[in-house]
Amino acid sequence: MQLGSKLASYNLISFMVHDLLLAAAYVSDAQYSRNVPFETSPQTIRLYYFYNHWTMRAATNFFIFVDLSLALFEEPALFPLPFLATSIAEVLCLTAFFGRLIHFAKVTPQTVFWKDTKNICIMVTIVLTLVDLIVYGSLEAINIHSVRWSRALRPVFLINFPESRQIRRAFRSIRNTLPDILYVFLLFMFNMLIFSLMALKLFGDRGLKTVEGSPYFTNILEIIFDLYVLVTTANSPDVMMPAYDFNRWYSLYFITYIIINTYIFMSVFLAVVYNNYRKHLKNEIRKLVYLKHYKMVEAFNLLKVKVGAEFVVKEAEWRRLTKVVVPDISSSHLELLLRISDEGQKGHVDKTNFLRLADLLNIQVITISVRRHPLEAWMPRVYKSSVSLFIQKVVQHRIFVWIYDAIILLNAIFIALDEKNPFISYAEWLFLSLYVIEILLKLYTYEPKAYFGRKQFWNWFDTLIIIAALVATVANATIQSARKYNSQQILDIVLVLRILRLLRVIISIQRFRVIVTTLINIGPTILTFGGLVLVVYYTFAIIGMEVFQGKVRFFDPNVTTPDALVCGNPALKDAAFARDRYCKNNFNDLAASFVVLIELTVVNQWHIIAEGFSLVTHPTAKLYFIFFHIVVVILIVNIFIAFILEAFFVAYSLDKSDIETAIERKIQELGVGVQEEEVQDGELIDHMDTNDNGFNEDDGDQKRKALKGSYFRIASKKYKTVDALLQRMFESEIAPEDDGPSLDEILSFSPSDIYPKNPNFENSA
Repeated sequence: MQLGSKLASYNLISFMVHDLLLAAAYVSDAQYSRNVPFETSPQTIRLYYFYNHWTMRAATNFFIFVDLSLALFEEPALFPLPFLATSIAEVLCLTAFFGRLIHFAKVTPQTVFWKDTKNICIMVTIVLTLVDLIVYGSLEAINIHSVRWSRALRPVFLINFPESRQIRRAFRSIRNTLPDILYVFLLFMFNMLIFSLMALKLFGDRGLKTVEGSPYFTNILEIIFDLYVLVTTANSPDVMMPAYDFNRWYSLYFITYIIINTYIFMSVFLAVVYNNYRKHLKNEIRKLVYLKHYKMVEAFNLLKVKVGAEFVVKEAEWRRLTKVVVPDISSSHLELLLRISDEGQKGHVDKTNFLRLADLLNIQVITISVRRHPLEAWMPRVYKSSVSLFIQKVVQHRIFVWIYDAIILLNAIFIALDEKNPFISYAEWLFLSLYVIEILLKLYTYEPKAYFGRKQFWNWFDTLIIIAALVATVANATIQSARKYNSQQILDIVLVLRILRLLRVIISIQRFRVIVTTLINIGPTILTFGGLVLVVYYTFAIIGMEVFQGKVRFFDPNVTTPDALVCGNPALKDAAFARDRYCKNNFNDLAASFVVLIELTVVNQWHIIAEGFSLVTHPTAKLYFIFFHIVVVILIVNIFIAFILEAFFVAYSLDKSDIETAIERKIQELGVGVQEEEVQDGELIDHMDTNDNGFNEDDGDQKRKALKGSYFRIASKKYKTVDALLQRMFESEIAPEDDGPSLDEILSFSPSDIYPKNPNFENSA
């Protein structure tokens, strides 16, 4: 009986631990918006935790980086390596990708795994890459050069692994947007064709010549290309000048064309592209919101117990759950979140407050711990003397910051003056001494661990710059005989770096700081589009290298041989490409290809680059450049600009969310709130009269003591995940529901489901 009782007790504990781990997995998925259906057996849950561990994600990203970087070492290579070395590296990457895929298959149901398109894409890409490696290697062995076509498929791994769900969502939204903008694009092309036919009839029989001496507007395909370039304004007014020189009235044709196509149609493109992209993105975010709600409900159901008439989660269980989800959460931060979730301190958390846990964890709450300065413990009389307190008060005052901002600006002026002037050299020592004094005063005033805290970037930045400047200045003054390795070069670099201290002036101005902080907060969103652009650039670069490699060569500008004058290709003789010395704009390696694509994105003179490569290959090569312009400039750049603008306005101008308001209200209620202006250099400056616990001597409030001497403030509109920011963008357009739809209903949402059957949505629509 006793053995059976122990066994039953052990099974009960195991069951409770399993439920806790499963609930934590649901909450973690809700926090990071992971949409991974997984099995719920104990072994699978442990595998799932390992699958989501940062080391596994870092390893996957490392192998993706290595796989993409192989193009730098393969022909045409920037850093050539033997084919055997690059092929072994690629096989290792493919093995890692396959292992990651097998790991995923172990945690997700088989029916779900085989229906997931991204898993199929990864497997097919692995097989195709291996086939291409074998075929290419076999042909190389018998000295037959072939095309490495599978290299263009490498971005598939970047897109389709779960770690890249942001990039995948952006691609999915763009893909869903394409049918909506197709009609506008066809209308645009039809309009351009009409203008091309008009140009052919107006100018084709006039015998006009371009500045290069070519016939002017006599070939319909050339006319279409020139007018398409004119839409981008890259060849304005060059394309108009022959007709304008002949008769000024012909300028009306080009003015009308520019107004209709450049200003009206391109604006319509921007509106249609972004409106439809936003619609599909909102549908994606709505799925995430409902999926998060679904997972939180599942977590609640696993841990709930009945207290009175309602189901709740006990405080102890809530604490254990939060610690499993966020192991490194501080005890004071945990206590703060509990006080928010358990408003009445009843010892349990109800369903409504429990469902907010994922959102609470996504709000950046900065914990400011009040520590005693070591000097206060070592020599309390000296540190607490009237002179010492006066020095501390001066350093903490805003005027101290303004004085050093003025010193930095003055130093920048002196740096711009002649370094050979002895007075300037002495002034540099003076500025350097002032900077060292500033750091010493701050270290005397502020607790060193707080001053050099993990998030005190500017303090580290200032200190490292000053140390580098001090070392270089001393070296420059003492090692005058080192002619071969001139110490002045080191000093010049440090002087340039010191100018970066001007950024402190920008940060010290409130409005500037808000703008810079907002830009930093939307940084992850910008990086999402950076990944999107990287995928497109990489694919176009690989295709460009395969098609155009070796067609254009770069020669030193001082070389005047015939080959150098035509970029190594006689087909470029008398062409604007060679005349403007664009020889370095080639596809002879990955780095050069990326530079060309960036120039094409900027648009100016892109038609000259396109014309040059069409001359050295075939006129149809222009389609490559036109297609790149459509995909990147018209589609992705327009979406990027509009989306970043909206994300910036959301982060810059909107009020706090309900969750942020609840956290802030509780912080102030507990009396542990602190404003941003009260924190300087990582130290709390307005609460100096404290006891050892960091609280006022007359404060006997047990609620504050429970938070262990910490103060808090919310990082203004800063979210831990991109999904949290996106949800903030659309939260006013997504109606909350008690239990939400089922999982199958969530995953089957379509753009037509954006506005559910809800009066609020009908009105907003």
